[in-house]
Amino acid sequence: MADVDPQVPQPPLDNGATPPIDAEPKLPKLSVTEFRMYNRMAEHMDMFHENFRRTWNMLYNACTTNKRPSGMSLRQFLGAGIDFCHHLEVHHSIEEQHVFPILARKMPAFRKELELLTQHKQIHKGMDEMSAYLEACKTGEKELRLDELREIMDKWGAVLWQHLDDEVRQLGAENMRKYWTLEEMRRIPI
Repeated sequence: MADVDPQVPQPPLDNGATPPIDAEPKLPKLSVTEFRMYNRMAEHMDMFHENFRRTWNMLYNACTTNKRPSGMSLRQFLGAGIDFCHHLEVHHSIEEQHVFPILARKMPAFRKELELLTQHKQIHKGMDEMSAYLEACKTGEKELRLDELREIMDKWGAVLWQHLDDEVRQLGAENMRKYWTLEEMRRIPI
C-alpha cells in the first residue's frame, strides 16, 4: 500500500468524512469458531495470569491488613509467596524460550527490545528481592514483617499487573488476526 501524503486531501468516505491516515482496514466479523481459534492463546494465558493475580492479592491483602489468611500458618504463607515467585519465573522462562520467539516473527510486541520483555526484566528484579526476603524469613535469618513485604511488593506490583493485562490483550483474537492466519494459529503451540 502506498504511503499517504498528509498534504494531499483524501477522498471523502460515503458519509463525507475524510479517512484517518493511520486507520487500519476494517476486518470482517469472526465466526464463533474463528474467534475461539484466534483467542485461545489469550484464554490460556489469562488462566495462568489469574492464578498469579489471586496469589498476589492474598499476599498483598495480608500485608495491608497485617494479618495472614485465616487458617494459614506462617510456614504456609511463606511457602505461598516463595512458590508464587518460582512459578512466575518458570512461566516467564517458558514464554521467553518457547512462545515469544514464535510470536516475535510477526508481532513486534514480543521482540526482545520492546515492552513485554522489558516488563519481564522489571518484574524479575522485584521478584528476586521478594523471593530473597521470604527465603530469609523461612530460614529464620529475618522475621517476617508484613509492612516490609508490602514495601517490596509495591516496588513492582504496578508493572506486574500491567504486564499481565498487556500480554493477554496482545494475544486477544482481534489483535492476533492482524498477524496470523487461522492455519498458522492451529500450528502455534500453547
